Amino acid sequence: MNVTAHHLYEVCDQTWPAARRLVLGKWTLREGRGGGKRVSAATALDAVGAEDVAQAEIAMREMGQQPLFMIRQGDDALDALLEAREYPIVDPVTLYTLPIENLTDVPIPRVTAFTIWEPLAIMTEIWAEGGIGPARLDVMSRAHIKTGVLARWNEQPAGVAFAGAHDNVCMVHAVEVLPHQRRQGVAEWMMRAAAFWGQSQGATHVSVLCVDQNVGANALYRSLGFAPAGRYHYRQSPD
Repeated sequence: MNVTAHHLYEVCDQTWPAARRLVLGKWTLREGRGGGKRVSAATALDAVGAEDVAQAEIAMREMGQQPLFMIRQGDDALDALLEAREYPIVDPVTLYTLPIENLTDVPIPRVTAFTIWEPLAIMTEIWAEGGIGPARLDVMSRAHIKTGVLARWNEQPAGVAFAGAHDNVCMVHAVEVLPHQRRQGVAEWMMRAAAFWGQSQGATHVSVLCVDQNVGANALYRSLGFAPAGRYHYRQSPD
């Protein structure tokens, strides 16, 4: 199976879903309700012009959202159009993918990582410490096929993650490790736990998204064998 960037864009939409997704003219619009950029950005369905951008801007403002566009592979013309309108680039992201068997080749030690849904109180506390609050927990709850991951290390809670499955891909989101438990392999065990769960859901690949500025996380995913499958960034209204 060849996992393309456009395949992963849809997997992201399904495993980290907006409160509402609608088509307006040449756009897919997303209502995020405070859930972050991924669930609030507009994406182009076809070649667009200045009048189309204005239409999307009005619609997003009517939702109570600052105009925000996701620029995916093939959106070079839209990127240039928004640059001319002085929309700055925000959060360049790399999409990574890996055959799932590459993370299910090592058994997970007992009481190291568990897959759980609904989240336990300690899981929501760890997410909150990492800036993932109720609005993003609402995003998780909207996914159809999902699980949380709770890691323990040194006999204490260590980290959490969220995973969803769609179209043969298990995508991992919201990876958080407590500061005093970092650099001890906790994130790797959580990724492996998510992969075992994804395999049980029929997934053949595991995927994760990472902002370029998170140098440590990018290094971790590459060390596990993840390869870049695509990129995107945002353009956000300067006002």
